[in-house]
Amino acid sequence: MTELMVRVTDRRDEAEGVFSLGLAAVGGGPLPHWTPGAHIDVSVGTAGVRQYSLCGDPADERRWRIAILHEPAGRGGSDHLHRTARPGAALRVSLPRNNFELVPSDAYLFVAGGIGITPILPMLAAAQRAGASWTLYYGARSRAHLAFTGELSWHRQVRMVPQDELGLLPVAAILGDRGGAEVYCCGPAPLLDAIETEGARTGVAVHIERFVPRQLETAPDREFELQLARTGRTLRVPAGRPVIDVLESAGVTVVTSCREGTCGSCETAVLSGSVEHRDSVLSAAERAAGATMMPCVSRAVSDVLVLDL
Repeated sequence: MTELMVRVTDRRDEAEGVFSLGLAAVGGGPLPHWTPGAHIDVSVGTAGVRQYSLCGDPADERRWRIAILHEPAGRGGSDHLHRTARPGAALRVSLPRNNFELVPSDAYLFVAGGIGITPILPMLAAAQRAGASWTLYYGARSRAHLAFTGELSWHRQVRMVPQDELGLLPVAAILGDRGGAEVYCCGPAPLLDAIETEGARTGVAVHIERFVPRQLETAPDREFELQLARTGRTLRVPAGRPVIDVLESAGVTVVTSCREGTCGSCETAVLSGSVEHRDSVLSAAERAAGATMMPCVSRAVSDVLVLDL
């Protein structure tokens, strides 16, 4: 990833198990610009890299904010930051990248679950500034697990849904009442799966952000020929070996970060061939178009795949 160093300026607890970090450029100076929905990759020691949404004010060039759900039994990234990311600590991060852009609209419907509120927060502010109408449904296990309530509680358009009091977010009812609003959703996989399924059933397009790979049923891996259009090289991709590994072994540089199809950094143009998309970034329409792929996880289902490399 294209990297920069930031330092932790402040840290605070936002909810049960959720803490936020304020970040500033090491050495001072402005931070790169970002837009609502953007995230950064954060190096988390031996656990690798994790993606965290920027949830502060895009107009503030001196401070970024991210929030982390501490999962002690998780993959190690959040635990590393929980232990080490104290004020004054330095972090290696990527430039902001946005796979969850807020499209212009007169009306928005936002649905967030747990830590999924983070990319939604700056979207609410942007919608408010634009004079758009909006509603937020925000669910979590309990009121104690609802983050940033101080920033949200004064908005009449916010519907907080603690599960232990009111049950799960009523996805069918929420989408059924959307009118013509653009729908944005981020949260745990069961919520995203439910809203994606209901959206498909009712013909409602939903913008979704995932930081954990989708669970997919995939065809068995097969060997195929990979052609690189810019150089004319041909490589063989054996079954069981990711395309990105074959490219890197051949000395072909492709920017990559998560290596699990969630960050979008390795997106590569497809010039010819059919792809089985195994990423969690592209929309259904983008997967059907087949114009790009994530070579960290996706593969060809044709004998030959031609990439713009």
